[in-house]
Amino acid sequence: MGLLGNGNGGGPVTRGHVPLDVEGYPVAPPELELQQVHIYVRHGERTPVGIRMADPPASIPEHWMFCNTARQFRAAVASATADEGHDLPYPAVQTGPAAEELRARRIVERRDGSAALGECLLGELTDIGRESTYNFGNSLRKLYIDRLKFLPDVVNSNDEIYLRSTNMPRTIESLQQITHGLYPMTKHAKDFVPLLRIRNGKDENLFGNTLACKRLEILQIGFAHAAAAAWNTTLEPLDKKLSKFIGGNPIRLDGKPRASGILDTIRAADAHGVKVPPEFKEKGVLDVIEKAVVTEWFAGYRTEEVRRLGMGPLLSDLAHKMQAKADKGDSDPTKILIHSTHDTCLAGLSNTLDIFDEKWPAFTAAITFELFRKRVPAAQPASAWQNVLSIFGRPQESTEHYVRVRYQNENKPLPLCAEEGKHLPGSPEFCTLAAFRERVKELTPVDWEAECAYTPVNKQKEREEAQAAAALVIAKP
Repeated sequence: MGLLGNGNGGGPVTRGHVPLDVEGYPVAPPELELQQVHIYVRHGERTPVGIRMADPPASIPEHWMFCNTARQFRAAVASATADEGHDLPYPAVQTGPAAEELRARRIVERRDGSAALGECLLGELTDIGRESTYNFGNSLRKLYIDRLKFLPDVVNSNDEIYLRSTNMPRTIESLQQITHGLYPMTKHAKDFVPLLRIRNGKDENLFGNTLACKRLEILQIGFAHAAAAAWNTTLEPLDKKLSKFIGGNPIRLDGKPRASGILDTIRAADAHGVKVPPEFKEKGVLDVIEKAVVTEWFAGYRTEEVRRLGMGPLLSDLAHKMQAKADKGDSDPTKILIHSTHDTCLAGLSNTLDIFDEKWPAFTAAITFELFRKRVPAAQPASAWQNVLSIFGRPQESTEHYVRVRYQNENKPLPLCAEEGKHLPGSPEFCTLAAFRERVKELTPVDWEAECAYTPVNKQKEREEAQAAAALVIAKP
């Protein structure tokens, strides 16, 4: 499916995303060779997920007109008789001059039946979000192809590139744009079609899956209630400035609207150049709201149980793929794995690894895990057998592997690798793969479904117990 249009969102905007810094990327020491890159990126700019502060005096628009590109589609029609596709693992699509096309333009219909071209749905990736995610992909190309010569200039097979998204339109469309920026169609081998992987909801691990893990849901609800009890009094002084913008209601984590919803709307407005009341720009206003909301949503990841249930399955997948690459070397052709996901994934991952900056992740923010190989000559003196092998061109070497984590364009040394012997000497940001996998093993549930199982006996009592336990965590500095 191709997107038509230039992504013009209607003039200059205040960008809300984090561009990938190609020039500022620190090249690894010369003894390390990059082997594989895993990227977890938040989708691009979107509209708010709910209508908030639309009435005066805030007057933030109810209808967001930033989706012109998003509405124009051209797709090849699937053909049941296309002979050329009978051996493909996906449905045949007509190609060539005789191919049919399905052309359509989506449009948002309002409650009264009216409609306007370019209007966005709630929570939808906008033209600005399309531009920023395309630029992210293009920056990946500039970094890993043009500068580092790590990836091939032309992609030949889906064995070379792994693309996955959550089952949400904004993440799927973000991944399409990233893929197009990394490998535009002019850089596709003949007949190459990118495969975008999406899991069913019960199998999703690109965020803390409270739908499939009821125990995690109970824990997260406990933290939400505990955060409200801890932070609502801190938010009270903001009422005098901000309540008039939300119908006279107080600013609270559990208020109407919730503080998280207010933060969401303001951040989305800023990203699209939509005017917001100046009170939200005053020093200390959004900072306090953000701290409270971050506590509500992510303080649970300070605990081992939430880490195991929320991020354990994802980290286990990651570590398994890295180890497979380390074992197979060049026989494993996959060099880059791109995952299009959400703010909750980035905050959950960084918190679980103890590198969270306590800030809400920006649009197109990304966590990158890079796998490196270091070849170390065997210790001397060599054995007679090693000398024989060297004569035949097979010098004995042992191989070490390291993992570097980057977030928001910065190297993030992992506390779990701080001890001597668990990182590259003199470079603490390069964690040994063995140390990384050791910690991931601790975070991986032996039986995730069993640990997630929840049979309510006394719901009220159990939620109170969860809230009390959460309150102790939140109270710690």
